[in-house]
Amino acid sequence: MQYDEFIRSVAQGADISREDAERLTAATLQTLAERIAGGEAEDLAAQLPRELKPHLTGVEEEAERFDVDVFVARVADRAGTDPDQALAHVGAVFATLREAVSGGELDDIAAQLPDGLRDLVGFH
Repeated sequence: MQYDEFIRSVAQGADISREDAERLTAATLQTLAERIAGGEAEDLAAQLPRELKPHLTGVEEEAERFDVDVFVARVADRAGTDPDQALAHVGAVFATLREAVSGGELDDIAAQLPDGLRDLVGFH
């Protein structure tokens, strides 16, 4: 999947502008990278458009442990929106990720997420 297609998918899924979709995608990927092991973030980056790779690289190898509320708060802060908006829109980023990367990679990521976050992003 190409970058423009990825962003367009997020924008359509969340019913937001392209610019907001770019901010939301960056914020979501940066926060996800903090929540999963660094090696897993690198594996995910390898399957995404090159423009998205910087949001997933350079994180600590050891994953931070935080729940869905902290995840949403961090995304909201980074995207410059409120937590309710972030909560409503973050699913569009993960829906696009499900289209863009292999099922095995998604399984590896899902295994590192707590139940509430796994439910929010549609990984089961």
